Amino acid sequence: AAVWLLDALLQYQPVMFSRTFAQMLAATAAGNPGVIARPIAWDATLIEHHAVALNAVFATIQLLLGLGIALRPLTRFALAASIVWSLAVWWLGEGLGGVLSGTADPVSGAPGAVLLYALLAVLLWPADRPGTAPFTAARAVGVHAARGLWLALWLSLAWFALQPANRAPLALHDLLAGQADGQPGWLAGIENSAAAAVGGHGLTVSIVLAVACVIVAAGVWLPRPAARATVLLALVVAAVIWAVGQAFGMILAGGATDPNSGPLLALLALAYWPARPGPAPDGRVAPC
Repeated sequence: AAVWLLDALLQYQPVMFSRTFAQMLAATAAGNPGVIARPIAWDATLIEHHAVALNAVFATIQLLLGLGIALRPLTRFALAASIVWSLAVWWLGEGLGGVLSGTADPVSGAPGAVLLYALLAVLLWPADRPGTAPFTAARAVGVHAARGLWLALWLSLAWFALQPANRAPLALHDLLAGQADGQPGWLAGIENSAAAAVGGHGLTVSIVLAVACVIVAAGVWLPRPAARATVLLALVVAAVIWAVGQAFGMILAGGATDPNSGPLLALLALAYWPARPGPAPDGRVAPC
């Protein structure tokens, strides 16, 4: 709910009521197949001609989603609505996160921050199951489905990290250096220092990131102590990606529509934090 409310606040920024917002959307069509790109271009053109009215609608929808999720009687309805909205924005607002254009990069937010909103809505759906699930994310969809979704997400991040565009020697350097523009001095300094540190070692960083993602992906099948260690690793990866790779979602530079994927990855990781064994129906401690 808090993230949706933050999104609404960012959507109410003055710049979003100008043509800049439509131009941001139109840029996501680049490199996508025609069947994906044409609706994006149509949507961007429509918003350009009615920027004030449509952006007000978008911001208000996100505000209502946040409030609805926070209010218990409306939680299920708001979560369901957030899934529909997230998938629409993932296509028309994020160009499917660059997955089909070859530009998807976990450091910059692939597979798309808004897709993680939909995933979280599914995994955190209120469920009246006995408290024997090994982690919160398994309560609504079951252990096997939850583990499968976790595996698919983190293996996809590993795959994206190793794509040619992302493992190029200067790819990460250029990404970090470019994010320094418009930032406060302290954050610009962090971005420039990080860019200098990675230098031309894009391939090495991509391999390290991919290995970390694979370890995290396998963590939900490990015994509880090891699983907790991999969830902690996921939190560290999410924090580094958000703070350095995404410059805190570019919020401080102005013009960001969401905090990007870092906080969502962290929230997902917390949903997979191994729970303590609960009592079995016969009163014994259920194994984890």
